[in-house]
Amino acid sequence: MSYPIYQVDAFTSEIFKGNPAAVMPLETWLPDETLQALATENNLSETAFFVREPGAEGSDFHIRWFTPSIEVPLCGHATLASAWVIFNKLNWPAEHIRFHSKSGPLGVQKAPGDWLILDFPNLPIEERETPALLSGALDGAPTTAFYVPSDANYMVVLENEAAVKAAQPDMRMLKELDNLGLIITAPGETADFVSRYFAPGMGLDEDPVTGSIHSVLVPYWAQKLGKTKLEARQLSARGGFLRCELKGDRVAIAGQAAFYMEGAVHI
Repeated sequence: MSYPIYQVDAFTSEIFKGNPAAVMPLETWLPDETLQALATENNLSETAFFVREPGAEGSDFHIRWFTPSIEVPLCGHATLASAWVIFNKLNWPAEHIRFHSKSGPLGVQKAPGDWLILDFPNLPIEERETPALLSGALDGAPTTAFYVPSDANYMVVLENEAAVKAAQPDMRMLKELDNLGLIITAPGETADFVSRYFAPGMGLDEDPVTGSIHSVLVPYWAQKLGKTKLEARQLSARGGFLRCELKGDRVAIAGQAAFYMEGAVHI
């Protein structure tokens, strides 16, 4: 059987920047082990699969995301890449796409300037004493951290952008935390806030640009900075830029996308 595949760089307007995602539209779901094998073969931070849901209440597509090693409950950049494919390659006629996912309903809206706006959940966090493994893995880690119950991430807030850029966490120790990953963040110099995301627990040392962590970052920084509209940069080597807005129990995360490749998978 032959299946279409696309690769799109998300949260950037230029290829070779942002976060690359593989996107595979399906007519019906393949076995989970096949989905995982495809994501492992693609060897990108995420492969998104989606199936059309005609007639479903509140949903146009069912979407799932896989890293090279596991399925994850939420992914921003691969959702944005999937929406780009649906709008531009599958000729979706509407200005809005509704997804059904493991994290509930998600939406993507077209906006001027080739921007796409993700409608994502506002994810709660719990302040905790920083785990010893985390303190050992990250030089200069504060004594308190934030835990994200919905996806098992930790978040630590550093003093400034320079500290985020300079961070070199020990991946082996982070993996021993037995959670998805670590968000590090600080006030930004050319944006409201900056971040990086390390996820050895799901097979990624550092993710280039992570839309889903902004479901945590945006509510946190909105409260700290006293504003609901924020600009964000993720400081990986590839880099990414996001425009965000806190909307009560939802978070709007806007980004651009650059089309890189299309082809077919034969299995």
